[in-house]
Amino acid sequence: MSGTGIHERLVGAFFPAPATASGETIEAGTPVSRLLREVSLCLAGTLLLALSAKVSVPLLPVPMTLQPLAVLCMGAAYGTRLSVLTVIAYLICGICGLPVFANTPPLPAGPLYLLGPTGGFLLSYIPAAAIMGVTAEAKLDRKFLTMLPCALLANATILAFGLFWLAFVAHVGTSSHGIGMAEAWSKGVAPFVFGNILKAALAAAILPAGWALLGTRQAP
Repeated sequence: MSGTGIHERLVGAFFPAPATASGETIEAGTPVSRLLREVSLCLAGTLLLALSAKVSVPLLPVPMTLQPLAVLCMGAAYGTRLSVLTVIAYLICGICGLPVFANTPPLPAGPLYLLGPTGGFLLSYIPAAAIMGVTAEAKLDRKFLTMLPCALLANATILAFGLFWLAFVAHVGTSSHGIGMAEAWSKGVAPFVFGNILKAALAAAILPAGWALLGTRQAP
């Protein structure tokens, strides 16, 4: 089962590629089938990110959503390459005007949305997914105690990107250069710290539970 290594991730373990008559997987023997499978997973992940953006608490200037939890779980379940590509595909959907971001509508999607207060958080999902992908590839997603520090690191990355962007880059109100570090921390990061720690703990519990369920399913 050479190739992308998806079969070694949780999503590949739950949804293995079909086997040919010779016993080899289609993933290994047919590049087209492998590509179609990856595209399907990418579309499913993009939909998950879009739906998780709609589950939100309308705080200002940054809404609280379920996206960090979705990014952590998807990153570990998909692995580095596919999860990063999925996040990029999601961002491209929003840049192209599809209403996949939080509060769209009534806010319009498009490239200007990324210049707003949530732009840094959205861009941070790329390195956060990569961190969780590396975690899974190192097989640290199999136990809560090894998964939790990695999930916390990924969440810290999300908050750090969001803090910097909101403080120095975001277009908020009449300002086109952020709202300053103190206000960015108090309004855009501090309200999310506890929630993001909880999301990291949930992700650290969900992935090992998935592997445990897989082991139960495969037991004779």
